Amino acid sequence: MNIVRNDTEILNELNRIENRINLENNEEVNSIVKKILEDVKDEGDEALKKYTLQFDGFNPEPLNVSRKEIQKAWDTTKKPLKEALKNAKHRIEKFHEREIPKSFSIKGIYGEDVQRKWLPVQRAGLYVPGGRASYPSTVLMNAIPAKVAGVKEIIMVSPANAEGEINKTVLAAAHICGIENIFKVGGAQAIAALAFGTKEINRVDVISGPGNIFVTTAKKLIFGSTGIDSLAGPSEILIIADNSADSSHLASDLLAQAEHDPFASAILLTTSYSVAQDVSKKIYKELENHPRREICMRSIKNWGLIGVCDSIETCIKFSNKFAPEHLEIMTINPKQLVDKIENAGAIFLGKWTPEAVGDYIAGPNHTLPTSGNARFSGALGVETFMK
Repeated sequence: MNIVRNDTEILNELNRIENRINLENNEEVNSIVKKILEDVKDEGDEALKKYTLQFDGFNPEPLNVSRKEIQKAWDTTKKPLKEALKNAKHRIEKFHEREIPKSFSIKGIYGEDVQRKWLPVQRAGLYVPGGRASYPSTVLMNAIPAKVAGVKEIIMVSPANAEGEINKTVLAAAHICGIENIFKVGGAQAIAALAFGTKEINRVDVISGPGNIFVTTAKKLIFGSTGIDSLAGPSEILIIADNSADSSHLASDLLAQAEHDPFASAILLTTSYSVAQDVSKKIYKELENHPRREICMRSIKNWGLIGVCDSIETCIKFSNKFAPEHLEIMTINPKQLVDKIENAGAIFLGKWTPEAVGDYIAGPNHTLPTSGNARFSGALGVETFMK
């Protein structure tokens, strides 16, 4: 990874990384997605089957996953993984139960009564990606706040493999969340089905869950007729570190984000040039036998950055401007810096709090604002599924 020591150059790089995906100006993607949305709206399930065969390489007959298949996925999951899923579910539920907004009523001096009343939406659509990897954690992080909100029906869509099968652990996660309506369809066509409804898939009130640029563009185009959680771009991490930080930890956490996607961004801002050098060396060392080496290489080459700043205050200033999805603070006293952080999707404090714990088990939601959106929004939560 390139090491940059000039403040102006660091800021220029941060601006370039923040704008790496621009949905507004991608006319080709917009055109493709608009056609898919129109076809699904007009042709329903037939369009879904056509696009699934075209993009995913199998004929989805039937479109849905049977309840027997969902139960079997859970039954055949090994005990340690079952326990991990149940533990994560418990922690995520406990956190999100604290988010339930309270209705209130105010009595006026003339006897008038004014109220604010919260209600869940009736039906929610959950999109679970299935391209480069499997994401059972996405099922938990999206289904649980909807359940806690009181949503009666959750419809899950996810692309299947060439044999028409959805990852078994994804189905196991759906099982413990009580999701019974699951469909083997992905991409913009899945978003269209949730937004407009088809003969087999009910129209939903809110759609949540991350996806590629086609999924995100579809969510953008249907917003207004259907609610959405956010327009999530490629994942990103920014780490603020001083000379007390462990370079091996820093390298591992940067790569844990870079492996997500070729457009994922991994950024280190540090006050120590020796730490910067050591992290750069360790990253390439770890990549020698990395299972997702090619994706990581493209990510760190195009969207990675190691910036050496003159002070922790400068690191914080640059971080607040970038507004990262994930922010790790790896300093001697990280808790002392929290109040200075103005913009971040989620903050991880100290060397024993890697960003990965937030992805899976800590409890707060891992669906977070990207591309600078942490300046005005936060994590997915219970209110996403309420009105």
